[in-house]
Amino acid sequence: MRKKEPLGAHFAKLWFAGTASALGVGLAAVATPLLIASRTSSPLVISAAQAVAWLPWLLFALPGGVLVDRVDRRKVMIAVDWARVVLMGALAFAITVGHADIAVIYAVLFLINTGEIVFRTASQAMIPAVVPRAGLERANGWLIGGVTITQNMIAGPLGAFLFVAAASIPFWANSGTYAVSAVLITMIAGSYRATPKASEPESDSVSVSAEPGRVAPRPHPLRTVWAEMAEGFAWLLRQRILRTMAVLIGLLNVTLTAAMAILVLLAKDRLHLGSVGYGLLFTVMAAGSILGSAVGDWLIKKVTATWTIRVGLLIEAALHLVLATSLNSYVVGAFLFAFGVHGALWSIVANSLRQRLTPPDMYGRVASTNLFIAAGGNCVGALLGGVVAGKFGLTAPYWVAFVVAVLVAAGTWRIFNRADVAEAYAAQPETPQPEAPQAETPQPEAPQAEPSFV
Repeated sequence: MRKKEPLGAHFAKLWFAGTASALGVGLAAVATPLLIASRTSSPLVISAAQAVAWLPWLLFALPGGVLVDRVDRRKVMIAVDWARVVLMGALAFAITVGHADIAVIYAVLFLINTGEIVFRTASQAMIPAVVPRAGLERANGWLIGGVTITQNMIAGPLGAFLFVAAASIPFWANSGTYAVSAVLITMIAGSYRATPKASEPESDSVSVSAEPGRVAPRPHPLRTVWAEMAEGFAWLLRQRILRTMAVLIGLLNVTLTAAMAILVLLAKDRLHLGSVGYGLLFTVMAAGSILGSAVGDWLIKKVTATWTIRVGLLIEAALHLVLATSLNSYVVGAFLFAFGVHGALWSIVANSLRQRLTPPDMYGRVASTNLFIAAGGNCVGALLGGVVAGKFGLTAPYWVAFVVAVLVAAGTWRIFNRADVAEAYAAQPETPQPEAPQAETPQPEAPQAEPSFV
């Protein structure tokens, strides 16, 4: 059996940074609705916090990708982290002294999520530069697993416990985890700028350099943000498999978010579960995601990426059918566990394919386009679930989701054929990976070779 190539110290720092940050995000995510509910009983004001958190993803995901492709990705992640340390620390201080009104909470939510867009896009763009190309699936599995454990399993009960002790503690903790993330990313040596296309004139290239001391060309003044966003979007449209996966995630997020938005009512009225039982459903799903992350690299190689995608689509359809028909909480839990495994495997395949195929100078824009599409689906689904359930009954969103999932699986079955997916895995990006810097500045083992809301 061939020994796996280590992912390297630079990836370890990136993983610990992302995992620490995810823990803090999870603590604040649990504490924020509790904090708002302690100040108002209005369902509209409480639910509006979700809209405020989602809005930046629709407004800034695409321009955020342009920024990531123009600057050093490591440096922008550090800057975002320190800005979030200050913002979250200010909110924690305001809570401590009793001056955190609803408007302040909304403002911090908006700014924190704006930073998360840039941070996550830059993080996805850095992965191909810090791990071997053959290790992308393993690296993405580790990242997904770390976030799932800390943000979805540990942070939930811990955040509620800390909030009961003192309302400000989860927010102080979140500020601290951002600081830990910033320090760890600072310890990753090297420059992580995009690589210019060889076919482009120097004056029209994004400012790039993977080599210390090299003076890179600056962006052409006539090259607007809109043009660069359009370039990334147009590139994605030309890639049949990546385009299909992006459209799928947007469409399936509509039905999935609509279904999950009313899961609390389904658990109460049909499964007769209390608050603890409802929370355990998400714990079971998170456990499935952890298993998928742990075995994803091995399993995808065994069954091929094609069947990983195809079987995942069938699992998604089956989950909605079970939610629409079953009155047994154990059956529902089993399918949520399977869905968690599928979600992790799907993310590993999607992120790894995108990182393999995307030219390095476009990593940020292509990743942000996917985030934009996914967030759009989530926003529509969050509104749709309540509307459909209110008009046609509690199980109606699940029947709609089942039909959509079946149609999607049937319509894309031939697109995800073994030959085309294998060809995509074997393909090289259109431009070379960043060069390793000279010995005086340590660099990730190049060319050893992607949240929240996706």
